[in-house]
Amino acid sequence: MAENGTLVTEFVLLGFQLSAELQTGLFFVFLLLYLITLGGNLGVTALIQSDPRFQTPMYFFLGHLSFLDICYSSVIVPQLLETLRTGKRTITFERCATQFFFFTLCASAECFLLAVMAYDRCVAVCNALLYASAMTPQTRLGLVAGAYGGAAVNSVVRTGCAFSLSFCKSNHVDFFFCDLPPLLKLACSETRPRERVIYLLAFLVIATSVSVILISYLFIIRAILKIRSAGGKAKTFSTCASHITAVALFFGTLIFIYLKGNMGKSLGEDKIVSVFYTVVIPMLNPLIYSLRNKEVKEALKRALSRMKVSQAECSCSQMPTTRVLPTCLHLLPASTQSVPAASPGFHGCKRAELQLRKETRTPVFFTALFTIVKIWKQPKCPRRMNGRRCGTCG
Repeated sequence: MAENGTLVTEFVLLGFQLSAELQTGLFFVFLLLYLITLGGNLGVTALIQSDPRFQTPMYFFLGHLSFLDICYSSVIVPQLLETLRTGKRTITFERCATQFFFFTLCASAECFLLAVMAYDRCVAVCNALLYASAMTPQTRLGLVAGAYGGAAVNSVVRTGCAFSLSFCKSNHVDFFFCDLPPLLKLACSETRPRERVIYLLAFLVIATSVSVILISYLFIIRAILKIRSAGGKAKTFSTCASHITAVALFFGTLIFIYLKGNMGKSLGEDKIVSVFYTVVIPMLNPLIYSLRNKEVKEALKRALSRMKVSQAECSCSQMPTTRVLPTCLHLLPASTQSVPAASPGFHGCKRAELQLRKETRTPVFFTALFTIVKIWKQPKCPRRMNGRRCGTCG
């Protein structure tokens, strides 16, 4: 119900109440951040799927984290971009409930998944010899399914509690998406019972995830302290550094939003923090895991080098046949670059490389052939031909 007693069928997202020039600037900023988020997370996912070296439990979970970051950001940012570009601030009741459900689903799943990744690091560090048998494909799928299942239950209950309230004060939401604190301020019915359930579930999700992470890292620290060499300690800890950074950023902002004492009293401050964990953190996660991970950086270099070679091959295939070999020799190994290019009857760098390899193998083949013929034509002892040996020929 709205202020005049009618049923609320839509909400008005007030968002960032700024001038038109500033809103245009914010639109391009958020669009750039969103494109970087999509590009970074899709790139990490494609890298994990294409490189056989990344078919391990750690990168399996990292792929799901990238998927969640894409969904997490896509639930919020397109609506925000539409508001900034067109000035359209209305959102239907059903769309608002849907946005809140998927936002809660992605946030809860990311909490549980970060806890699962901490457990994975704990098994890898503390029981390295049993890691492969402990983290089987069935175990990985079970842990990921548990994370998604727990998040789905939390989302259903929280959405049901939030949108079963009666909204009669106003339909103006002082936020840039349908989040819980500004929605509760619009309710005219008794909110305390449902509010307790909502915040209890939020507390359980965060407390359970943080407890698993802390316990896992206590075992990891104990295992690291048993390593004698300083280099071994640093190398072992470096495998967990990216995860620790992601956990600190994500849970720090969630705790600030949902568990701080002055909830709802400073929505302007909450907007800034919400932008950080809905827009900035999904963009930072692929950078954190790629810049601090030597394997990912090496895989990126290999992928970029393959792209350069393929582009050079395409450019060579479009050249005249008389220019293919001189231009494409730099693609071949140094040992074959000195071989002269002979026949112009082929196209593309691949065929040029094959021709050069054939030309380097030809002298070796003829040398072996003449050696065999020379041995075969040597005179033989006639007594040996008759099956008897002589003292001279043996």
